[in-house]
Amino acid sequence: MATEVKLPRLGQGMESGTIVRWLKSEGDTVEKGEPLYELDTEKVTQEVEAEAAGVLLKIAVPEGEVEVGRTIAFIGEEGEEVAAEPSQNGKAAAKVEDDAQEEGSSGPAREAEREAGREASAAPDEPAPSTRDGGRVKASPLARRIARERGIDLAGLTGTGPEGRIVAEDVERAATAPAPAPAVTAAAQPEGIEIQPLSSLRKTIARRLTQAWEVPAFQISMSADMTRALALRQRLVEQTKEGQPKPTVTDVLTKVSALALLRHRAVNARWSDEGVEIYPTANIGIAVATARGLIVPVIPSCERRNLPELAAARADVVQRAQQGKLQQADLEGGTFTISNLGMYGVEQFIAVLNPPQAAILAVGASQERPVARDGEIVVRPMMTMTLTCDHRTIDGAVAADFLQTVKDFLEEPGLAL
Repeated sequence: MATEVKLPRLGQGMESGTIVRWLKSEGDTVEKGEPLYELDTEKVTQEVEAEAAGVLLKIAVPEGEVEVGRTIAFIGEEGEEVAAEPSQNGKAAAKVEDDAQEEGSSGPAREAEREAGREASAAPDEPAPSTRDGGRVKASPLARRIARERGIDLAGLTGTGPEGRIVAEDVERAATAPAPAPAVTAAAQPEGIEIQPLSSLRKTIARRLTQAWEVPAFQISMSADMTRALALRQRLVEQTKEGQPKPTVTDVLTKVSALALLRHRAVNARWSDEGVEIYPTANIGIAVATARGLIVPVIPSCERRNLPELAAARADVVQRAQQGKLQQADLEGGTFTISNLGMYGVEQFIAVLNPPQAAILAVGASQERPVARDGEIVVRPMMTMTLTCDHRTIDGAVAADFLQTVKDFLEEPGLAL
């Protein structure tokens, strides 16, 4: 019997994904674990591997947005018959976790919502008014979550999904819509204006930055004398074999931050409604600028890696981020983030929190500045660091102690041993 290929849930909260292209054609032989198609989610575009071996008998969804759990293809024996209409039985199982979290939703209402269908990639010509099922507005779980975060009443929105179902884009549109203005005479659009459609990643960035702005945050700054840290980095570069990634200042920062996080575990934390989650290992995210937008891949267990190993891990995730080849797993589990703009000549800046993480470290360029040493004015390469903290999780004194430890490790790397 042919195996149904269903769209997988690649991360918590994932409701749907967009099939970009198939890497196999109907009739091709497929091995288990072999890349089958490219899927674009809110965070990454990645290749999805086949979970069964055989012949790709039928592609049910050639491309476009698909909800989690929907059958998108069939794999089986050559010549095997497949159903004319793919089964949707997997949809309920894939969405039960998120549906169970919806406030005030009864079992029949959840079942009705699950059967409402996917959020269509193309809106109907005439958006239907949002319908109600048992007195409850029809909306996707993601749309309900965004509406709760933004304080938007779903009852006042018009859904563009199937049967008037409210989808995430409807809520986002309502959140950014300007207040009604008095009627004025229509004016012609100025020439030369280019409107760039929002990508899934850009929408995710906008939503997460808005969430971060709502967090009660504070910032503290310190400057570190980078003389010995830069000397250490130069020694390591000289010892790096040809073809291997050369350690950078970011790698040194990652190492000393990881060790400082284990000394000040209250900073190696994430906020949740159930309580503050304190982590035993430093999984550090590195902010990477790409053509698609800002992405923060995570390097796990940084405290266990030496600098050459961190350099290799950093080079790998940065390259894959810029090539659009990150996997969902590369973006999950972070406990702390570093954003370094020193290579752009930025002296100092404030980074926005990466919720639910408790802190993010913004790093500027190392610049020669006059400083006082033993009663004399000398010139030293100084680097300013700014730590942004979630005040719900971290108090000022705890943040200051952590940043002081990072400063001490940079000024005397031997203290980190």
